[in-house]
This record gives sequence, C-alpha cells and structure tokens, in this order.
Amino acid sequence: MLLVVTAIVCIFSSPALATFSHISLNIPQTQIQNSPALVQSLVEQGKAFYEAGLFTEALQVLSQAAVGFHKTGDKLNQAIVLSNLALIYQQLGEQTQAELAITQSLNLLNNLDSSKDCDAIIAQALDVQGKLQLAIGQTEIALSTWRKAADIYQQLGDRATLTRNRINSAIAMQALGLYRQAQKTLTEVQQTLTTLADSSLKVAGLNSLGNVLRVIGDFNASRTVLEQSLTLAKQLQSPTAISDTFLSLGNTAFAKGKTQHQVGNSDLAQKEFQAAFDFYQQATRNALATTRVQAQLNQLSLLLEFFSTKEATNTFKDALPLSDQILTEINKLVPSRNSVYARIQFASILMNLIEKSNTPIFSNLNIAQLLSTAIEQAQNLKDQQAQSYALGTLGRLYEKNNQLADALELTEKALFIAQTIDASDILYQWQWQQGRLLKQQGNIKAALKVYDTAYKTLESLRGNLVATNLDVQFSFQESVEPIYREFVELQLQTENIQGDEEISQYNLKQARQVIESLQLAELNNFFRSPCLEPLVEIDKVVEQDKKAAVIYSVILKDRFDVILTLPNQQLQHYTTNISQEQVESTVTLLRQSLTDVAATYEVKQQSQKIYDWLIRPAEKELSQSGITTLVFVLDGELRNIPMGVLYDQQQNQYLMQKYAIALTPGLQLFNPKPLQKVHLNALIAGLGEARFIEGQKFSALKNVAGELKEIQTEIPQSEELLNQRFLDSNLQKELLATPFSIIHLATHGEFSSDPERTFLLTWDKLLKVKQFDSLLRVGDRKRSGNIELLVLSACKTAVGDRRAALGLAGIAVRAGARSTLASLWSVDDQWTAKLMSEFYRNLNTGISKAQALQRAQLTVFAKQKSPYFWAPYVLVGNWL
Repeated sequence: MLLVVTAIVCIFSSPALATFSHISLNIPQTQIQNSPALVQSLVEQGKAFYEAGLFTEALQVLSQAAVGFHKTGDKLNQAIVLSNLALIYQQLGEQTQAELAITQSLNLLNNLDSSKDCDAIIAQALDVQGKLQLAIGQTEIALSTWRKAADIYQQLGDRATLTRNRINSAIAMQALGLYRQAQKTLTEVQQTLTTLADSSLKVAGLNSLGNVLRVIGDFNASRTVLEQSLTLAKQLQSPTAISDTFLSLGNTAFAKGKTQHQVGNSDLAQKEFQAAFDFYQQATRNALATTRVQAQLNQLSLLLEFFSTKEATNTFKDALPLSDQILTEINKLVPSRNSVYARIQFASILMNLIEKSNTPIFSNLNIAQLLSTAIEQAQNLKDQQAQSYALGTLGRLYEKNNQLADALELTEKALFIAQTIDASDILYQWQWQQGRLLKQQGNIKAALKVYDTAYKTLESLRGNLVATNLDVQFSFQESVEPIYREFVELQLQTENIQGDEEISQYNLKQARQVIESLQLAELNNFFRSPCLEPLVEIDKVVEQDKKAAVIYSVILKDRFDVILTLPNQQLQHYTTNISQEQVESTVTLLRQSLTDVAATYEVKQQSQKIYDWLIRPAEKELSQSGITTLVFVLDGELRNIPMGVLYDQQQNQYLMQKYAIALTPGLQLFNPKPLQKVHLNALIAGLGEARFIEGQKFSALKNVAGELKEIQTEIPQSEELLNQRFLDSNLQKELLATPFSIIHLATHGEFSSDPERTFLLTWDKLLKVKQFDSLLRVGDRKRSGNIELLVLSACKTAVGDRRAALGLAGIAVRAGARSTLASLWSVDDQWTAKLMSEFYRNLNTGISKAQALQRAQLTVFAKQKSPYFWAPYVLVGNWL
C-alpha cells in the first residue's frame, strides 16, 4: 500500500525517528502496528492539519504514522512521511530536526530496491531537500539537488512534476543572479505547461509560474499566465483554484501599481491598484476562510497606497467597514499559523493606516489584543517563528506609542527567538527595531552596535533575501533601505564625538562601506535579483589614480553629508544643515531647467546651491592635493543630474571646466584599470529613422548617420549597423565574431527605476535592460571584459522618475563594460556628433576616458554655452 502524499511533498524538510520521543502519542503503538488503515488515516489527518496551518497537530499525527510504518517495516511509506514531517519542522523553525528528517528519508529510500514508485519518491524527497537548502541560503547546493530530482523526473517521463521542479530551480537561479538561465528555464516551463493535459496540477503550475514572473518584475507575463490559470480553473469548476488565482492576479496588479507609483506614474499606479482591489474582491467569493481573509487584508493594504491618489477621508471611510469585516473573519479562524499571521498582518496594516491618516481606526488597545492573541496562539502551536513575528510586531506598537522600555523588552524576546531558530530573514528586522529604540532612549553607543549587527545580517543575506522573502523587493524602500541610511546617519553623527582621530577615521570608513553596500542593494533590488557582488576593495580602487578624489554624498532628513577620499590622506567629512525636501526640490528644478536651451540662468541659479553643499567645503583640499579628476558616488536624486553642470559662482565656472568627472554606483563594482594599450576597434550601431514600436512613437534622429561617420573617422577599425541592419540578431552575430573594445549605440533609449521601462530601441523592438545584458555577454563570459567602453547616445532618463538613474547604473554594471558613456537627455543635432568625434579623437591620444570627455565638452562649450548641449553626457564606471 503506497500512500501518495505529493500534495504536501513539494517544499521543505523532515525528522529523524530518534526525535519522536518528545511527541505525545495518543494512540497505542500496538494498535497502530496492527492497523494499516489507521496509519493511513493518520497520514490523511496530518495532511489536513498541514493545509490548515496546524503544524503542531500535523507533526504529532504524522510522527505517529512514521512510527507505525517503522514498526511494520514499510520503509517506503516511512520515508514519504519523514519527508512530509521535514516540511513541518521547517515551518516550525526547527532547522536541525528538518535536516535530520530529510537525511533519514533519503537514506531509507537509497537503501531500497529501485522501482518506479521508489524513484518517484526519491525525486520528491530531493525537491524537499532543495527547498530546505534554499531557505537557509545554500542556493547553489539547492540548485544541484533539484537537478538530481529533475533527472529522475525526466527518466520517469513525469513532465508535470518536472515542471514544478523547474519553477523551483528558476527561483534558485534568480537568487544566484543567473538571470539568463532562469529566464530560459521559465520560458521552457511556460511552453511545457501549455502541452500538459488540463488538471488541477496544471492550474497550480501556471499559478506558481505567474507568481515567479511577478517576483522577477515581469508583470505583464505574470498576468497573462495567471489569466490562463484562471480560465482553466473555471473550466475545471474548482472554487479553491479560482480564488487562489484571483488572489495571485491581485498581487501582481498590486506589485505593478507600487512600481508605477515609485517611478512617479500616479495615473497608471491608481489604475493597477483599482484592478488589484477588484481581483481581491473576486478572490473572496467562494474561497476558503484563509484565502478570503488574505484577500481582505491585501485590500486593506491597498488603501495605504491609495493615500497618494485619493483623499485620506475617503480612504478612512473605506478602511473602517473593511477592518470590522476582517476582524470578524479572523475571529472565526481555527487557531493555526494562518490565523496567527493574519492577526500580525492586520495589526501592522492598522498601525500604518493610523500613522498615515492620523485617525484611530482601531484603538492601540484593540491592536495590542490582536497581537496578544497571536502570541498566545503561536505559543500553543509551538510555532517559534510566528511567535517571534507577533512579539516583534507588538514591540513596534509599543514603540509607536512611545512606551520604549516595554517595546525594547518585547523586541529582545522576538530577537532571541529568531536567533534560536536561526531565522536571519526576520532577525535583521528586530535588530533594526532594537537599534531604533536604543537610539530613542539616547543610548547611541549601544544603538550603533546593534545597527552594525543588523547591517551585517543584511549583508550575509545579500544573495538570499529575495529567495527567503519574495515580497521584500517590493517594500525595499520601507523595510531595507532605511536600515542602511539610519546606520550611516548614526555613524556620521558620532564620527568625532569623542575627539579621537582613530575612532573618527574608523567610523568614516564604516560609513563609506555602508553607502557602497546600499548602492549595491538598490541595484540588486532594481533587477529583482541579487545578481551583483563587489569586485574589488574600495581602498585598492582609490590607490589606482593619485590625481583623483572620490566624493560620497548622503542625503538625510535634515542634513547633507559628504565624505571626501583623497589619495594617501585621511577621510574628510563635512555637513550642511539643510532639509531633504530642500535638496530634492533644488535638484528637481535644476533637472527641469537643464532640458531648456534658454534656461542657462536658471541652471546656474540652482546648480550653484548644490556646488556649495557638495564641493565648496572641499575646495582647499582638492586644490592642495593637485586633484584633476572627481569621481562621485551619488545619493538619491543627485544621480539624475550631471555633476559637470555644478556652478561655482565665485569663479564663474562650471565644475566641468575645472575637473574631469566620472560617476559610479560604487567603487567596488568597477575595477579601474587604464585603457589597454591596444588598437581600438568599435561596433557602432544606430537608428536614424522614425519608428513606431510596441505602441510608442519614436522620432527620427537625423544626425545619427553623421555621428557614426565621425566615429569611423577617428576609429577606422569599425563595424557599422545602421537602421534596418540594427537588429539584436546582427549585434549578437558581430559580438560573437569579434572582441570589440568599444560598443557605440546611437539610438533612442530610456533609463528608469523600473527595469521594464529601461530599454534601447533597435530597428524592430525595445531591447530591455535584462535582454541587453544577455546580448552583450554572448559567448564566453570572460570576453565581456574586453569591452572597454559602452556608449549610449540619444538616451534619456524617464520624466518624473526620481530614481531613474538606477536604470543607467543598472545597464552600466550589467553590461560587463569597464565604462559606460551615456546621455541623460537626447540632444538631436550636430553637437552630439561633434562631441562624440572629439571624445574619440582625445581618447586616441592616450588620456583617460574622463579627461577625453572633459575636453570634448569644453570643445562644444566654446561654441555653445547652454548646458543643454554639452552637459547631458556622463561617464559611469572606470574613469581611467
């Protein structure tokens, strides 16, 4: 008798028989041993408990079933139950028990005679083991484990289960930054799913695929796949599957709306939010209680986002009846992990709504009661992870109510539990909360220590944060970025508090490191994948150029901080007391003026303010050190403006007239080596004709042909792809055939904080940033290091997107080129061709790329004083 329990076996781990001693067995073992039907009923009961989130109860009955199978010598079914128990142990945060369980399950299976049934169970157990490995950050090992399982599924011809396995593998590939492999896998999965017979497994596969596509930011594909899942679920007349798919559709629309809101597209954001609200409403119909509550909770979360597009009073009017309805539904739930997390999520949303609306939807006492019940239920369920979440969230409530001592006590309890079960993905949250509380209590020294610990926890999670918490990328600005910023703020505030120069330098170096890490974290979040890692150490980079200074800017709520790195000198730090709002409004006004040919006076008026904050305090040190190049690691909206345009009113000069300038999203991401002493060769491509692609109209760039001819004059060894020949297939063919040192693309393009809106235009398509990365890295990955320079002329940053320069930085670091030269707005006339020609002519003389750009800009400046013509070009990455 084979008990097939694949409905459970698909995610985490299982226990060793030696661990069953602590379980209270309610049924005599002799009775279990003599009744196979009773053992089977225990398995079914365990499955029901598991699906209801009653993990403690599921653990107990399945442990009894495992003992029963052990007594009767039924090793195959014993192994199945052990694998399912591993899932439960993992859910309960008992990592060691889970690992022991899955190990024993596999040991039992590997000692059995090979058969189709046995092989199928081995593959399922490997799937479980892979999920367990992924959850603890062993991503490469997990991927290897899943590949072993995939081999078995292929041998068995089990295409349906293989599909599920490959979706899991794609998640691991994403976590490892193997985007191209993940995308290829998902494409194959999508094709396979369409060929499978209609079944509930196919619905679940489509749903899983849609959710993964959402996670990697491909919202349109996610919605398409989920709509296919919905159509099939309706055909199968499965109310549960219909509700689950509507919930997933709502989540995709919600995520897309948040992304649109972040890039400043309020109209599209509101449209997506409304669609999500409607999907959630449909998910509540004929749904299981837990799905219905989750959909309602997500609707309430949406009302938080509506604050930017609706009147707060309307939001409050909508939130009040929905909150009452949710409370009624939650109180009906059977105590389980689902009910615990529903209470925690409800309490968190209420706290945020109250904070935004300044209106008590529920009293603090009511919210505290919700969380107290959650804590009690989690304790009864012996669910330590849920208990940690509930305690920490109650601590946050006390923090908001300014009851700091009580908040700290609760936070420390939550922290202790998270440490006990090694739950790093929640550990950093309570470390951050503890640091905030200590800071508010005035214990700055202790707060610094705790923030440092939280920062190190985040760094250790760099490659696994998305894998362990798939929603964190959509709340990055609320749940991750502030940890870095608040830590830097504390470091800079206390930099010289004791008057000890050694301590001061240590704090500044630490602050610089945290700034670098934040830049890296932002880019990984941009790509929806932890795909970037530091290449070199900061100090080794600084030593490369004795004439270059590195300037870090940090925009804080009420101050503007700068860290200056000079060759062979101690770090310098200076502060301007100014609000973040004033800095950002100045940058916004400057950005608007820069694209107006006649607004030179306004440009000077705004840019001189930024010069005074960023450069003026360092003028003496820069002059005395003989600095000729400035390398900027910029923060926030400063990345959307070219530094060369900063105006020194006292000397009546732009910064470009005094220094060669380069930008970098982080010194660790580029290895600055001088331009190799080789004959330059270039692949040059451009699009001069007007095009209408994917619903967008692109005007003609009349001077592109001339621009490419000018480049060929300076670099005769060039291959040209113009207009109809400018196809990604032709680019790929040329890149495979020849290792070019320069790639120059003169075409429309846009940089955005949304990777789906960051693209370059070819003759027949919009080449998105992730596709572009794949294109440039065709063939041997090491060959991408031959690309000394990538030039993108005629591009622009997305209008109204405050974080648009993330798109430029993203292209720069993922292209594999040492340096990227790009335009922040399109200058469609002969001056682009003139500047590019001068740039390449100077580059041929052996000077640095930054100096070549400076001289080219000076040449244009001599004839056109308006920054509109000479200022949009920025060099990102290696400046040498």
